[in-house]
Amino acid sequence: MRTWTRPELPELPGEGTAPRVFNTATGRLEHPPIEGGRATLYVCGITPYDATHLGHAATYLAFDLLQRSWIDAGIEAVYAQNITDVDDPLLERANATGVDWRELAESQVALFRSDMHRLGMLPPEHFVAVTECIDEIADAVQRLRERGLAYTVPSPDATGEDLYFDTAAASEQTQWRLGDVAPYDRELMSLLSAERGGDPDRAGKRDPLDPLLWRAAREGEPSWGTVLGLGRPGWHIECAVIAARALGNAFTVQGGGEDLVFPHHEFTAAHATALSGTPLAHAYCHVGLVSYKGHKMSKSRGNLVFVSKLLDGGADPSAIRLGILAHHYRSEWEWHDADLEVAARRLAAWRAGLERTGEEPAATVLQRLRAALANDLDTPVMLATLDAAFDGGVDEPQLLADAAEALLGVKL
Repeated sequence: MRTWTRPELPELPGEGTAPRVFNTATGRLEHPPIEGGRATLYVCGITPYDATHLGHAATYLAFDLLQRSWIDAGIEAVYAQNITDVDDPLLERANATGVDWRELAESQVALFRSDMHRLGMLPPEHFVAVTECIDEIADAVQRLRERGLAYTVPSPDATGEDLYFDTAAASEQTQWRLGDVAPYDRELMSLLSAERGGDPDRAGKRDPLDPLLWRAAREGEPSWGTVLGLGRPGWHIECAVIAARALGNAFTVQGGGEDLVFPHHEFTAAHATALSGTPLAHAYCHVGLVSYKGHKMSKSRGNLVFVSKLLDGGADPSAIRLGILAHHYRSEWEWHDADLEVAARRLAAWRAGLERTGEEPAATVLQRLRAALANDLDTPVMLATLDAAFDGGVDEPQLLADAAEALLGVKL
C-alpha cells in the first residue's frame, strides 16, 4: 500500500542516546535491545472508517518521536504499520451509510495519509493492508490448526465453521502465557474482551477468552477463498502475520494505544509466538487515551476532534503537534478547544525567540533536550526547556530551531 512522503530532518551536531521506554509487559523503564544498529517498530494502524482523530494523532506522534530519538542516536529505524481494511466496524459503517466498504476504506486511508503527511509524521517503510495478505494469514491459521492450537466452533449462520485460538493449549505448548503482555487479572480481561472486539459469551468456545482466528463466510459479508475455505481473518492474527513478515521476530518495539494492551496485543503476541517459537517483540509500549468533553474520545460516543478539520480550519501542523506534546505520551489527558490557541501562542513565542540571542550555549540546551527525549520521551520537559531557552536567548538560535524540527517535528 502506498505511504506518504518522508519529511527531511535537519542534521544536528553529535549524537543523542537510545531512549529507554516503559515496557507494559514488565512494568519497567527499559532499553529494548538493538542489534546491529537497527531498531524495528510495529504500530497498529487504523480501521479506516472514521480517520484521523486526535487520539490517533497522539499515538502516532509518540512513535514518530521514538523513531526520531533512534535516528538522532545514529540508529537505523525500520517502521511497519498495518491497515485493518476489513473488520466489523468498517462493514457496519459501510452498511449504515450505504457506501461500498472498499470505497469507504479507500477514502479514509487517503485521508489518513494526508493527515500524517501534513503533520510531518515519519512514514512506515512497510504499510500493509490486511486485504493484501489474506492468503498468508489463512496459511498461518492453518499451521496453528495443524499444531493443535486452533479449534472449530459451529456457526449456524455461516457457510462453514469459525476457528478459534486455544489459549490453554498455547500456554502448554509455547513460550507464551496469558498475561505476558497485559498485566491484568482474568476478571478485567473478560470485561475488556467484551468491550474490545472479543466474544467471551460465544457458545462452543473452550475458554471465554479464546480469540477468533478465522470467521467463516456470512451472507452479505466480504470473504475470500483460502486453504480454510471461504471467510476472513480475525483481528489479532492479522497483525501477527503482517508484523512478522515486515520485521521478523523478535522486533524491538510493539506500539499502540493503551486500549490495545488487551486483547489485541496480548493475543497478537500469542499467535506470533505460536507460529515462530520466539516472542513477538522485546518491548510493548502504549500511549494514554485522550478525552474530549469529559469522556475518552470514541467513535461510538462521537466526541472526536478530527485532525483534518483542524488543519482545514487553518491550524498550523506544528501547533497541533505542540498541543499533543505538552502531555507525556503515557498519560491520559483531555483535549480542550483552547489547547490549540495555547499551543499556537507557544509556537509564536518560539519563532519570536529565533530573533533573540543570549549567552547560553545552544549546544547545552540541545544536550538537555536529548536527555529528556531519551528518558521515556519526556516531551513536557523538552517543551519547558525550549520555552526557557527561547525566552532568555541562546548563542545559536538556529541550532534550537533545527533541534525542534529534528527531535519534535516542530517547524520554526
